[in-house]
Amino acid sequence: MARPHSPRITLIALILLAGVAAVCLSLGSWQLRRADERRAVLAAIEAGRSQAPLALSAASVPGDFAAWRPARAQGQWLAQYSVWLDNRNHDGRPGYWLATPLALAPGGPAVLVLRGWLPRQPGAAPVAPAAPPGSVAVQGELAAHVPRLFELWNAGGSATLPVRLAPGQLPTVQNLDLSAYAQATGLRLLPVVLMQTSAAGDGLLRDWPQPSVDFHQNQGYALQWFSFATIAVLAAVALAWRAWRRRPLP
Repeated sequence: MARPHSPRITLIALILLAGVAAVCLSLGSWQLRRADERRAVLAAIEAGRSQAPLALSAASVPGDFAAWRPARAQGQWLAQYSVWLDNRNHDGRPGYWLATPLALAPGGPAVLVLRGWLPRQPGAAPVAPAAPPGSVAVQGELAAHVPRLFELWNAGGSATLPVRLAPGQLPTVQNLDLSAYAQATGLRLLPVVLMQTSAAGDGLLRDWPQPSVDFHQNQGYALQWFSFATIAVLAAVALAWRAWRRRPLP
């Protein structure tokens, strides 16, 4: 014997199915936007790396500082203004990045160089490898800024950069803003960061992380959400059709 038809229950079910379909459509659209963002990042990386290597100098202009562009710099290390960047993991191992400015010419500007990664030693402070004296050549890729980590507060050793950085202080910070660093050191910096890739025999690892660019994954997720939305719509249509067929006849 068929159960009696309840228009109220049917209406509630249709509203719930419509809500499920709307949420799934929204999530699918969000995944497509994320795919577009990752595709744009991939295009920027490929465009930067396809450009000719840039020789950094006082004459370099910001228009030449495309992210991921190969670059080289010749100058002298200002190791007294080095900074440790804390909580920079590599393959799941905690560690530090070492950032040191390179003076491009006497009295001229400097460029901040991310020299490499050093693993954290339990119970021991990081020890910076000695910077070679005299003029050195450094090769790497450009970045618009020092990659940031999300932070809720500053605590422990990972504090903010001092207002005035004394030579040889070697602070440890979580993030490093170029403007604040230039003000703390008094250096005239190029508005760009050089991520060193050339070998230096200093024990630092130079395997820099890259943003995730697997936009195909987001497209796959979007297809799943749109499939769920389609199922919800078909279920709503079937429910409405069943309710219409079971409606009381006059």
